[in-house]
Amino acid sequence: MNRQNDTALLIVAHGSTVNPDSSAPTLAHAAEIRRRKIFANVGCAFWKEEPSLRDAIFLFDPESIRQVYVVPNFISEGYFTQTVVPRELELNGRITKRANGQIWKYCEPVGNHPMMTELLLKRARDIAPDVDAAETSLLIVAHGTDLNENSAVAAKREAERIRALGKYATVLNVYMEEPPLVSDWRKLAKTHNVVVVPFFISDGLHSYEDIPILLGIANGSSRTHSGAGGEVFRSNPYKIDDRSLFYAPSIGTDPGFADIIIEQANLAAKS
Repeated sequence: MNRQNDTALLIVAHGSTVNPDSSAPTLAHAAEIRRRKIFANVGCAFWKEEPSLRDAIFLFDPESIRQVYVVPNFISEGYFTQTVVPRELELNGRITKRANGQIWKYCEPVGNHPMMTELLLKRARDIAPDVDAAETSLLIVAHGTDLNENSAVAAKREAERIRALGKYATVLNVYMEEPPLVSDWRKLAKTHNVVVVPFFISDGLHSYEDIPILLGIANGSSRTHSGAGGEVFRSNPYKIDDRSLFYAPSIGTDPGFADIIIEQANLAAKS
């Protein structure tokens, strides 16, 4: 995408009132895109943090910004992308023309883009660079349960895409709260090497503590605080039952998300 002098990018995400790390990846991706000077302005808005989604309607000066691309930093389509974001931003479809003349284009969430598959492969290589993929199981972990049905479907889709490439001995989509369970990884994965990638937008309690406990690489005797939780990613590989387990940070923390965000806006520009 070429420089857009009258165009802004708005990255929308969930945010959190209890986990300050929740918004960190979104803010980092925005900073990187801002550095590239593709858009005249790059902003962020959150459901559970400031600036709020509702306030973002007034974020860009209509005199200088005539077009706004809205990219949801979410793993999949779901309640937030289909209901909350359009409602709070007063969007009435993929293209909304406001009374002030601005055109707002609502893009697909980042998790829907085909580049997500390569990003997952890259994360797996980065966390275990010296293992033979042909002798390794790759586990993509999502939350599961009916409350997160679409993210479970997205994890399954990505596992199927990677499985079709034939790079890894086994590729599995596993879940925290529904079968196949990540806690059953010893039975599900038969290889000596196991690589686990959390399919989440940001690191937090799930990736710092819940999943490590389910994997058996943490005991949960003390609650992990923001910042200290990153230690769990720096202790690879974990030796369990004569096997090597490599545990990666959440996929949404990968810098490559900035490229996907830009590409989603680019696709909306062509539609």
